[in-house]
Amino acid sequence: MTLRREENVWIPESDLEGMSVDTLAVRAGQIRTGELEHSDPIFPTSSFVYGSAAQAAARFGGEEPGNIYSRFTNPTVQAFEGRIAAMEGGERAVATASGMAAILSTCMALLKAGDHVVCSRGVFGTTNVLFQKYMAKFGVETSFVSLTNMDEWTQAVRPETRMLFIETPSNPLCEVADMKALATLAQDNDALFVVDNCFCTPVLQRPLEHGADIIIHSATKYLDGQGRCVGGVVVGPNALMDEVYGFLRSAGPTMSPFNAWVFLKGLETLPIRMRAHCDNALQLALWLEEQPAVAEVFYAGLESHPQHELAKRQQSGFGGVLSFRLKGDRKEAWQFIDATRMISITANLGDVKTTITHPATTTHGRLSPEDKHAAGITENLVRISVGIEAVEDLKTDLARGFQALQNPSNGNV
Repeated sequence: MTLRREENVWIPESDLEGMSVDTLAVRAGQIRTGELEHSDPIFPTSSFVYGSAAQAAARFGGEEPGNIYSRFTNPTVQAFEGRIAAMEGGERAVATASGMAAILSTCMALLKAGDHVVCSRGVFGTTNVLFQKYMAKFGVETSFVSLTNMDEWTQAVRPETRMLFIETPSNPLCEVADMKALATLAQDNDALFVVDNCFCTPVLQRPLEHGADIIIHSATKYLDGQGRCVGGVVVGPNALMDEVYGFLRSAGPTMSPFNAWVFLKGLETLPIRMRAHCDNALQLALWLEEQPAVAEVFYAGLESHPQHELAKRQQSGFGGVLSFRLKGDRKEAWQFIDATRMISITANLGDVKTTITHPATTTHGRLSPEDKHAAGITENLVRISVGIEAVEDLKTDLARGFQALQNPSNGNV
């Protein structure tokens, strides 16, 4: 325990050198005030006052560190940034208003007209739209390739390629990328390697250790864990994060202090939640494989998964999201979903409550039929974000879906 002097008050600070992710999730990044509070404080203020005009000028001019305006400096937000950066093993984090704002801020800060991005097809549908429709308006072209086919990645790289962007595991088919191979490809071509780590979180996977330059999170998902707030965060080296921070300061896709405080509380339980999600998801995936109405189950924890061994090397757990194809089409998928009575029908994921959705008409609904086909988003695909309820109760509820497929007349009312 070390102490710092502030206005004649000795403020205790934790020495976290060499501590595990579990400990960092609880203690890293805390900014304790002179009130000596034990829990993280919240600073719901838009601006900050100064002792003199000279101090205000020094703060605005960057000559003196300190808070200026909550669009880009707020102690609660900074505490969240410090904690997630420590957990990911990064030098700095920049928090944003949403996960999509984190991706947008990264692209706007680090790309320019004429640059080229190579992105995996298996990304969140809105990520696809952001690159394909909106970044294209600013002169940034994107090529989409298979997450797991290195030949496609190599062939897609051009002299003007400046970014490789992936989600691993992917949404919703749970494909797993070889991060070290992609990191080498990026380095050899003077490009940034950006990894969306939303599905695994730093508890299960730390992409910077596998060669990633930047990590993206939708804090809305597992970092919160209870579906309460929307937010995002970018993690990486100081030099790159200075650029992302500069964009956020000017453009303002800012995380609110309240949301940052909620995320801080979520991080405290992240390690134990992720283990519970993983345990339930694996049991459920194994059970789904045995169901006659299921054609295929997608979950990296299954030995049948094509990247199972790779996932074991890169991850300490397989996550809480799985998907499966029913024997049928949209009609059967909707009928199955509608027959559940406990599981929540919603497109959000990472919640302690299990959720179920039909990706082709929700999360990936804005993709063209051609893009859906290329990404494997079929009409009979169902995605489940497995929560921490009793797994036998989840099976009981999903069994209602299978029963409805056997007896359509006894389906949902």
